[in-house]
Amino acid sequence: MAAPKPRLLIDADACPVRAEAERVATRFGIEMLVVSNGGLRPSPNPLVHSIFVPSGADAADKWIADTCTATDVVVTADIPLAAKCLAKGAQVIKHNGEALTTANIGMTLAARDLMADLRAADPFLQGGGKAFSKADRARFLERLDPMLRAAILRCRE
Repeated sequence: MAAPKPRLLIDADACPVRAEAERVATRFGIEMLVVSNGGLRPSPNPLVHSIFVPSGADAADKWIADTCTATDVVVTADIPLAAKCLAKGAQVIKHNGEALTTANIGMTLAARDLMADLRAADPFLQGGGKAFSKADRARFLERLDPMLRAAILRCRE
């Protein structure tokens, strides 16, 4: 049986760091799966595979959660998806470079749920959150590298 290989799974809908992730995955020679409902131009890079799921609520998230393994790194801002991936042993990083771990996912889910309840209680309490910045992009690149190195090491164990 062949040893498992690490992969980089991208929750591609509204992902601002696909190009950066592709550069890092290519440098490491790691397969990258870009999962979306469509509308994205496939990359000509032979290591990058576009996975188009049916349109519908959370179809891409479900595919990623069902497919990821303990040797994968997942890029997503979706907190419930991150929790499912962490439960399967995958590493998870948000687009802004924030690592989601088994140590911080519970608090992150609770904060997400609290904010959803507050927005539901006050329809005027809306907000798009903080804008994505150059610093977020740099932090993502800085933190993706060691995650992929760790994934490679896990595959060698």
